[in-house]
Amino acid sequence: MNTPLLTDTATPSFSPLYQQIKTLILQSLQAGEWKPGEPIPSEMDLAARFRVSQGTVRKAIDELAAENLVVRRQGKGTFVATHAEQHVQYRFLKLVPDSGDINTEGPAERTIVDCRRLRASADVARALALRSGDAVLQVRRVLAYRGVPTILEDLWLPGLPFKGLTAERLRASRGPMYAMFETEFGVRMVRAEEKIRAVLPDAEQAALLDVAAGIPLLSVERLAHTYHDTPMELRRGLYRTDTHHYRNELG
Repeated sequence: MNTPLLTDTATPSFSPLYQQIKTLILQSLQAGEWKPGEPIPSEMDLAARFRVSQGTVRKAIDELAAENLVVRRQGKGTFVATHAEQHVQYRFLKLVPDSGDINTEGPAERTIVDCRRLRASADVARALALRSGDAVLQVRRVLAYRGVPTILEDLWLPGLPFKGLTAERLRASRGPMYAMFETEFGVRMVRAEEKIRAVLPDAEQAALLDVAAGIPLLSVERLAHTYHDTPMELRRGLYRTDTHHYRNELG
């Protein structure tokens, strides 16, 4: 069945055709037509579906690939990107050991400290585009490397998409948290923005990270979005930097 192009009410009339095709593909991704890790139709099939040239489809997919929403595999096709893949598991984690290679210390040892449902505070509701008092899930966990607690994270998730998420399910999951969100809740984090500052921990935070209360930590507040820039997670992390550093590649 052919899918019609977007109407002028859905997108500006000056929007390039490949951008309209990109939006249509995003709609299919968001609707779960193709699941994370699965192949999407070929450029030829998509061109026939949308009644456009193959070059227009290729340009749309090029942008989706540049945004890490799909992955091209030589000789195999194009696949929906997934956080379960080894090379993207740490896409949003920028804290690396001073050796420079995050793979040398292996996966983090994760401890779920708390997981509970509560009403969203004003700042959490604003970040997640909810109403103050809406249900959210709050999770606190500690990530340790080689037995040393290194990251303390508090995260908030909108209650409705993550209905049924419990501490037990989080503890039972062995893969990345974002991969679990994909497979069990149909939510894929595709983009994130961060605010970074130096802070002093309170007594409870210092105890969980096994540091003195007067030791400064790196505070990283991350807002992660799913398709169409819908905010789906607010995460506030405190990072020890005595054996690790924050690294971001620019350009």
